[in-house]
Amino acid sequence: MSVITSDPLDRNRYPVDEWALVEKEFAADDQGVAETIFGVANGYLGMRGNHDEGRGSASDGTFINGFHETWQIRHAEEAFGFARVGQTIVNVPDAKVIRLYVDDEPFVLAEADLLEYTRRLDFREGYLIRDIEWRTPSGKRVQITSRRLVSFTDRHLAVIEYEVTMLDADASLLLSSQILNRQDLGDEYHAGMRAAATFDPRKAESFTDRVLQPVIKRNVGTRYILGYRTTMSGMTVAVGAEHAIETDNDWQESSQIDDDIAKHVYRVKAKQGVPVRSVKTVSYHTSRGVPPRELADRCDRTLDRARETPVSEIFATQREWLDDYWTRVDVSLSGHPILQQAIRWNMFQLAQSTARTDGGGVAAKGVSGSGYGGHYFWDTEIYVMPFLTYTAPNVARNVLRFRHGMLDAARDRATELNQRGALFPWRTINGLESSAYYAAGTAQYHIDADITHALTQYVAATGDDDFLARGAIDILVETARLWADLGFWRSNGDQKFHIDGVTGPDEYTTVVDDNLYTNVMARANLWSAVRACEELMVQDPVAYDRMVTRLGLQEHEIRGWRAAADAMEIPFDPHRGIHPQDAQFLDKELWDLDSTPASKRPLLLHYHPLVIYRFQVLKQADVVLALFLQGDEFTPAEKRRDFEYYDALTTGDSTLSAVVQSIIAAEVGHHRLAQSYFLSALFVDLADLHNNTSDGVHVASTGGIWSALVYGFGGMRDHGGRITFNPRLPSTWDDLTFRMTVRGSRMRVDLTQHDITFTIEEGTEVTVHVAHERVEVTAGAPVTVALPNQGPRLETPPPTTSDLRGMLRPDGSVVTASIPTVSVDRSEIDLDLTT
Repeated sequence: MSVITSDPLDRNRYPVDEWALVEKEFAADDQGVAETIFGVANGYLGMRGNHDEGRGSASDGTFINGFHETWQIRHAEEAFGFARVGQTIVNVPDAKVIRLYVDDEPFVLAEADLLEYTRRLDFREGYLIRDIEWRTPSGKRVQITSRRLVSFTDRHLAVIEYEVTMLDADASLLLSSQILNRQDLGDEYHAGMRAAATFDPRKAESFTDRVLQPVIKRNVGTRYILGYRTTMSGMTVAVGAEHAIETDNDWQESSQIDDDIAKHVYRVKAKQGVPVRSVKTVSYHTSRGVPPRELADRCDRTLDRARETPVSEIFATQREWLDDYWTRVDVSLSGHPILQQAIRWNMFQLAQSTARTDGGGVAAKGVSGSGYGGHYFWDTEIYVMPFLTYTAPNVARNVLRFRHGMLDAARDRATELNQRGALFPWRTINGLESSAYYAAGTAQYHIDADITHALTQYVAATGDDDFLARGAIDILVETARLWADLGFWRSNGDQKFHIDGVTGPDEYTTVVDDNLYTNVMARANLWSAVRACEELMVQDPVAYDRMVTRLGLQEHEIRGWRAAADAMEIPFDPHRGIHPQDAQFLDKELWDLDSTPASKRPLLLHYHPLVIYRFQVLKQADVVLALFLQGDEFTPAEKRRDFEYYDALTTGDSTLSAVVQSIIAAEVGHHRLAQSYFLSALFVDLADLHNNTSDGVHVASTGGIWSALVYGFGGMRDHGGRITFNPRLPSTWDDLTFRMTVRGSRMRVDLTQHDITFTIEEGTEVTVHVAHERVEVTAGAPVTVALPNQGPRLETPPPTTSDLRGMLRPDGSVVTASIPTVSVDRSEIDLDLTT
């Protein structure tokens, strides 16, 4: 992991602005990162931050949530139950392109003589704006300004303004506005800054055959519509674009349309100082099977509505939506503008990834890129859902409804794996498991417990018991059935319930027995199912009877869930005083991370999985995540010992790790380390700390930033629906302010070094606890609680792998630390194949 302690950005290129990401210098060599961090999206539709002219991009991309192609997974060696159908997000036709020619000279950013350059992603206005002054090869100066918006209020609408003004001379201008099917055409100029073809399992699969089959091409006046059906998945998409021009110059227009390209061309006799402004409104509609013809009609309706609305009103409506958004979600701290800018960029990405999912899921990259194939993982429930639950509960409910819609497929998957109940897919778009590597995919059964954790957290925070009664309780029942069936009863003096052959969050350790995270979360899953069933039986007998009939639930099942939860095996090593990550983990030797060169990180790109699996080494926080999510099940002393042991073993090769390590580091007192991990998470995309930001935003990490601030430094916990605060404000911060919506009331929390104040901004009342003191907060009556201290502040850093080597196991053997290497030059090895 790249653990940082200071601002990693070049502030000449990226000046500090607390409400925007600003770029003052164009750099052709890292466009992949810039295209990700300057993208605009609304959760349904995402447009990467490619420059308008559509040349020299690293990865041109426009993506729609859930729109994918399927393909047959070919395993080198087949086995029953392996995933069969892969799913990959599709790069839908690109409507961003507006090419500019001045006196027939093309404007190509990477080659242009730029006198001025500014690009700004505005977090309050909700659009990307770019201002450029270009000197053409003949010496003419040209002002180019563009604005790009993907609407938060109309999920199918995007608007692009493109304005050109000749500053010191007349010229002939040509604007070519286009829609391009890049999925099948690729980069027609073959000039993109393409990434090297190196192995990286985090990237999406590529297609060799045609994906989008053309069905419709329509041009009426200045409006163009293209419609397609995917070859294998049968999904359909239509894209429409309408054009308008505003100028006092003389101009002409022409059109062209084909299966994979549509062009509307303006030729303008531009006079000095007379601007040429074009407006392009764009609409996308998709479906799992509706004919492209109908989707084209929907595009027409969206564009008709947009044509009746002044563009200025569309931009004003975007600002109004964001004003409300920031009222609910803003996290602020004074005196730290660098941190504030990065925090708001992360919060803005959460809006762009979730706001208009409207019944869809939240992919690992949102709609910002093709990384991880556009799949949904457990990331959503553990890292994004807390943010949604406490700031946008309606969106949270929609995300849970999306998971509920996968329940039948999850039942089928459990049956395929010879289990009762339901097993949700580890990675998916359409509800089917698409992880070809089962050891780090299907074996992560904890996905069931992660989903139920998010569900119970949502219900407790919102009081939305009706959501359970109307069918969501089926998730709890079917996942409880899975755990009860998966586990085994064993007696070694007393009866214990064990879970074997699973993989926890740490993908550097797979298919193990009694993974602590899995067992702790499965126990919580079982308890939640028991409580939900018992409460529903009392509160809504009719709904309970319907559920029993629907699911064929027997009373003895509920008793069995409670028994399994109460007897769940929670591994503990009294010799070291820590919780083993799994039953055999501590028997392994240590990977010497202290001596592992940066050139060999992340480990998954340089070592065979079997090599990694033989060592005590972690891709990401595993036990430590359990300490956070089920923190009331561990003592403070256990948390500190566990954190210090596993921190030394964690590579942080996953972007999911730093936020969790920051939260627990803050809780146990490693305050400096907590801030370092926080910075590493905060800038994971902005500074490309994992060298894969070009594939898209790490959405889970952006959600984790909210958790690191609220749970970590704010000290909030919500175990069992009881909200408590034990703050851990960094000593270098004067204050921290955030907001939470609890059971319909929005509460502002103002934290300083000396006290914490709760204020109801909307609604009536919220009950919280500060340490052990109950606090009733009511509208119009802010409550301030003095803080005599904010927990321990440890000055000695936790141990490293070098410190852990030499420890004795209970059997007297010595723990060693090494790096698996072969010192012999492989080219010198003579293999005798005759013996």
